[in-house]
Order: sequence, then C-alpha cells, then structure tokens
Amino acid sequence: MAGRGRWRGGRSAIALFLNLATLSPIAAALHAAPAAPASAASALASAAVSPSAAPTEPPPVAAVSAAVLAVTGDGIPQPSPGAAPGDAARGRAIVANRQVGLCLLCHTGPIPEERFQGNLATDLRGAGQRWTAAQLRLRIADASRINPDTIMPSYYKTEGLNRVAAAHQNKTILTAQQIEDVVAWLQTLKDTTP
Repeated sequence: MAGRGRWRGGRSAIALFLNLATLSPIAAALHAAPAAPASAASALASAAVSPSAAPTEPPPVAAVSAAVLAVTGDGIPQPSPGAAPGDAARGRAIVANRQVGLCLLCHTGPIPEERFQGNLATDLRGAGQRWTAAQLRLRIADASRINPDTIMPSYYKTEGLNRVAAAHQNKTILTAQQIEDVVAWLQTLKDTTP
C-alpha cells in the first residue's frame, strides 16, 4: 500500500477528477467503446467521383480530419479546406462554453465571468504571444502529436481514440470552423497579466 495513499487501485486524484464521461456527451464520446479503425486514404479514394458521376456522400470525417492534419514542424500551417477565417468572438464563446469546448475544465484564461476555471493546464493568457496560429491549430486539433501523454482531448481527430460511444464514432469534437474560431481568439491573447 505504500505510495498509493487513499486512492486504492492506483488511480490518482487527477484521474478520478478527470472522469470526463460524467461531464458532457462530448466528453463521453472520448471515453466510450473503441472505434473500428478506418483507413483515411481508402476513405478518401472511395469518395472520389468522376465529373460525370452523380453527387455522392462526402467522405467520412475520419478521412477528412486525417487529410487536413498536414503537420509541418510543430504546427498545422494551413486552415482546414472550407473553413472561413476564424472569428475571435465565436472562439471565445467556444472556450467559455462548458458544453462545447470544455476548455475551462483544465485551462484558466481571461474570461472573468466564468467561475471555477481549471488549473491543470496552461493559462491561456498570452497564448497569442507564445504560439503561432499553426502551433495553436495543431495543439487544438491533435495535442497528442506534440505530447503523446497529454490529457488534452484531440478536438479534430477520429482515429486511434479509446472507448468512443457508437453515436460519436467518426465525429470530431469541434468542427474545422470552430477550431479556426478558437485559434483566432487565442491569437488575440498577447497580455500575460492576470
């Protein structure tokens, strides 16, 4: 029992606190049954149509998200195809909304009207000074590419996740547009003073 404290079974207080499945349906999607692996390349290839062919369904999100994550260095330099330039006001609303982004569960930031902000992750103040738009885009889309042991969800990833509920398989947490909106807001955060 030495070194385990009162948390039996080796689970840490953080692991118990981060039982995200009880917080929202979005978080539950991250922690439900495993998704069947799909090849993004084969999904994209099967979605291709000739100019004379009738319109078909768009490729699965898994194929789109894998193709969009064109990582260069430590960032994703280009926004996702089809995403308009980000809107900082919408991005702030996504970060503040505890049912959409869940950002304030772990992060704190310059959103004074939101009480009980997290302290497990980086303070968002100064994010626009610390990281480029490309770096922020990757950290939001798939933080596990930077740190495989991160507790931050991959907001634009559909493959390689564990315990995803059937209703949420092949769906991203945020859309490409929402990611661009959050990046736009974070880029405005240059001041680091609380």
